[in-house]
This record gives sequence, structure tokens and C-alpha cells, in this order.
Amino acid sequence: MKKKFKLENLDCANCAAKMEAAIQKLPGVNAASVSFLTQKLTLDADDERFEEILDQAVKLCRKVEPDCKILR
Repeated sequence: MKKKFKLENLDCANCAAKMEAAIQKLPGVNAASVSFLTQKLTLDADDERFEEILDQAVKLCRKVEPDCKILR
């Protein structure tokens, strides 16, 4: 399943790159893209575990950029 999410308060391109790299390493993620310019996360992950993977991605984003939120 592939979905796009709006990001709020993503402050720098370096943080976006760190988030993208971390999310791509999660088990069950086929692809992930974090765009600083458009403030969007595109997540392609296993259908059965999508919500669980998204929850993990939210936690990773908070670790890298505490003020950043993934709007669902």
C-alpha cells in the first residue's frame, strides 16, 4: 500500500534525509520518501502491517525532529 502524508514543522532538508533513511530501514517498508520542499512523506509498505509501520515511522520522525508531525 502506498500513501502520502503531510508533514508539519519539518525544519531542514538534512532532517528530512535522516527521516527518510531511518524509515526505509523499517521491516515491511518497500519505499519511503520525505520531501523537505513539499513537506510530504510518501510511504509504501506492507498492506497487513501498514498502520503498525506508520506508527513506527511517527516515532522515528519525532526522534530526528521533535517538532515535526505526520498528519494522518
